[in-house]
Amino acid sequence: MSTNTFPADRIITYPPPIEEAVQHIESLLSAEYTVHRRAIALLLLQHDEEIEGMVRRREGEERFARIAEQIREAQLHFQQPLAVVLLAHRQRVAQEIAREVLHTPSRSGSSFAEWLGRVCMQPLTGIPILLLVLYYGLYQFVGVFGGGTLVDLLENRLFGEVINPFLSHWVKALVPFMPIQELLIGEYGIFTLGITYAVALILPIVGTFFLMFSILEDSGYFPRLAMLIDRLFKKIGLNGRAVIPMVLGFGCDTMATMVTRILETPRERLIATFLLALAIPCSAQLGVIMALLASHPGALAIWAGTLVSVFLLIGWLTARVLPGTPATFHIEIPPMRLPILSNVLIKTYARMHWYFREVFPLFIVASVLIWLGQITGLFDLALRALAPAMLLLGLPDDAASAFLFGFFRRDYGAAGLYHLQENGVLSGRQLLVSAITLTLFLPCVAQFLMMKKERGLKTALAMSAIIFPFAIAVGAVMNWILQTIGVNL
Repeated sequence: MSTNTFPADRIITYPPPIEEAVQHIESLLSAEYTVHRRAIALLLLQHDEEIEGMVRRREGEERFARIAEQIREAQLHFQQPLAVVLLAHRQRVAQEIAREVLHTPSRSGSSFAEWLGRVCMQPLTGIPILLLVLYYGLYQFVGVFGGGTLVDLLENRLFGEVINPFLSHWVKALVPFMPIQELLIGEYGIFTLGITYAVALILPIVGTFFLMFSILEDSGYFPRLAMLIDRLFKKIGLNGRAVIPMVLGFGCDTMATMVTRILETPRERLIATFLLALAIPCSAQLGVIMALLASHPGALAIWAGTLVSVFLLIGWLTARVLPGTPATFHIEIPPMRLPILSNVLIKTYARMHWYFREVFPLFIVASVLIWLGQITGLFDLALRALAPAMLLLGLPDDAASAFLFGFFRRDYGAAGLYHLQENGVLSGRQLLVSAITLTLFLPCVAQFLMMKKERGLKTALAMSAIIFPFAIAVGAVMNWILQTIGVNL
């Protein structure tokens, strides 16, 4: 099909101000495009960044300025953004077409699924439902079952009693060099730390989280959660659409940072990226910390309350500092349904496959880097540099290694805390302080690189420069409060 012709019966006719702007923009496009010029004009009216960049490069700044003027003139005729106007008009046309070709049998009353879908979006009933989902889905299933029962089965029995003793015996018998033994089976060895953490500690937690996430996703609950929290998110410069990267952040903050592209404005994407880096724990970190604090319900409540407070406070402050207004929010609400087992298993398998492909090798790399750091002395130097921060937090020096691990992978650091707690190194108060601080701590290397890719190096460095002292400060204040009131959980 030629780029200059378009079948008349396939054209959606928009309100006159938009049609006039489209015609003017089409007349200003002089370069060659593989996409129809009407489509380019409509995308420009919706401020599509990729199309704007392409047109700016091909047409030049002077002609692009004339196009931008046409877009501004069209916007004067509408109170809502042009993207919303175009979307609403297309939806009306689609509904008219659907009414012409579809017949929907009338039903008396509404089904249970429709009723449940409505109550999930009402604050009075939706918030208790959300709390039940968090309690049974995350706390009981991921934290207690995944992080407790399954981890104990794999880490303590399978790896602790069978695999690691077997490997240690044969490595000592076959490898005469002590440095290589340390690399493989030492305190931070590839087998005894990297693979054990990845398979015996993180894998069951990630697996149970991904399974629960897939169940909720397939049920249609997440769009209703977006509607439920839209009003709250508007207070922090976001809207309900931001629930998608935020929820994905509980799976992997790196992936969620990339998904912030779906947010409409640079301001929203910046706020969401900062909050993901600061206050959203990834699945493995979340699961490990919930497993750590499962035996201390009071500490778990304080940890969760602190994170929610930091999330809302920093989001509110960031929204006040950054100029601009929140974008409008529209989302398609699919019907509620019982999750389909095949869908849940396929989604869970795909995410587990991603974990083994992308994350598992990082545990091996981290073990090698720590081994190199020990040989060169850099690891001990980094631990000594963190000693003053541990003193402020009221933590033993051994806790510094968990924070250093956390820079390689957040879940790696949480696993380090789990190891310290198993050995009785941390008291209840210290466990709470370290869990809060580590959750707010620096983003891992992978997330930092994604932040650099999406927001730029200066922004990524600025965010990290704010997050590090802020996390230490929050932990130190929490430690002081608990010590002052004499609480040792």
